[in-house]
Amino acid sequence: MTNDLPLFAPLDPLHVEGKVTRWDVVVCARAWIGTPYQHQHRARGIGVDCAGLVIGVARDLGLVAADFDVTGYAPTPDGTTLIAECDRWMRRIHVWDLRPGNVLVVNFGRRSGFKPQHMGIVGDYMHGGLSLIQALGTADGKGEVIESRLHERSGWRHVQGYELPGIFEPGAA
Repeated sequence: MTNDLPLFAPLDPLHVEGKVTRWDVVVCARAWIGTPYQHQHRARGIGVDCAGLVIGVARDLGLVAADFDVTGYAPTPDGTTLIAECDRWMRRIHVWDLRPGNVLVVNFGRRSGFKPQHMGIVGDYMHGGLSLIQALGTADGKGEVIESRLHERSGWRHVQGYELPGIFEPGAA
């Protein structure tokens, strides 16, 4: 038995003039791929951490003010503060309801004490299913923003899903 998220049909590219869609979030997040990992940085192509990626994408798309930020957290988050800030600025959704353009908070299993410590933006995986676009630090200091298939790998656990504020859902009332 696997803990992978269910497969789904890939997100249809959709841009609605004057509105920010989930597709816009994914496209914007992918523009950050290759940005080096740097704790509490927020500059595409220069340096960013996992929270900074979500904040940077929200800023780029005008979902938050250009000067919006959340700072003062440790390189290894305590878990409680991460969830509290996400609850403050985004709407909770169940992890089984994740779709491209949503945000996922994870923990690293036993090595993190099962505390939420990482986040990324959900994308549509090129071979079906979901992906996670994330600023991932590495022990050798060569981390960067990457996109990889989303599954519960290497002890990672999906903790909470979120929806960014201000996303337009075509067909929604």
